[in-house]
Amino acid sequence: MITGRLSPRAARASLHAAVALFGFAALFGKWIALPATAIVLGRTIIAALTLAALLLLRHEHVGRPDRRAAINGAILALHWVAFFAAVQVSNVAVGLLGYASFPLFVLMLERRLFAGDRVERATAVLAVVGLVALVPEFVWSSGVVRGLALGILSAFTFALLAVRNRALVEQLAPSRIALWQNAFAALCLAPIVAFNGPSLSVTMTDVALLLVLGVACTGVAHTLFIASLQRVSAHTAAVVAALEPVYGIALAAALLNEIPSARTLAGGALIVAAAIMASRRIA
Repeated sequence: MITGRLSPRAARASLHAAVALFGFAALFGKWIALPATAIVLGRTIIAALTLAALLLLRHEHVGRPDRRAAINGAILALHWVAFFAAVQVSNVAVGLLGYASFPLFVLMLERRLFAGDRVERATAVLAVVGLVALVPEFVWSSGVVRGLALGILSAFTFALLAVRNRALVEQLAPSRIALWQNAFAALCLAPIVAFNGPSLSVTMTDVALLLVLGVACTGVAHTLFIASLQRVSAHTAAVVAALEPVYGIALAAALLNEIPSARTLAGGALIVAAAIMASRRIA
């Protein structure tokens, strides 16, 4: 558990560790042999319990949720289901790169993209070119096309969540927001997973992987990210967060042997560049 104020070096290390863990989470979509809804249900339950435990250990109140937390929980559930489904129908790189377009949706939702300056419009063009470059053929039967569509849905819902959370973070602690959003996300998904329950076969390996996903890649990662904000600027945090696909793709290459093609690397470079440019605008 992180206590006290971090040094600048420790804060930067915590920030990069958090983003690497966020990228690492994508690999669990390949490792866990369950539908995306079941994976996210397990992740959100474990994450909520982990965050609640951290708050109690810090002697902080968990507070009471309100309607905004419930709505955000539903959005979070859709975001993660779309993300893991994207990884499952395509690969880690496509899922992460589709999701990496979320800063552009933030600009769009804040009504800055279309009324913005040339740089903001250029980021949109760069991202679109990068996304198009990922697609070998534009047919719905293609796993890349379906994975990219789900990745973009994941990006849009995450951007919507980020915009909605900007107002909340001025009133509530980020860890408390994350706790209740995960809890409501679990509540949204529980009936869906229960309906399909008889057809699910959950092994001990799945349970162990869900524990790692929920504790390390969600609870611990969010704690590290939030702790880093004590020392690093919002601008720095946004730019480093845009590197999530880089970490995820590197980990997928090392652990899943998913070696990105030249097309993926070229499109990915454009998308990450656009994400960094857009992040500088919204930081």
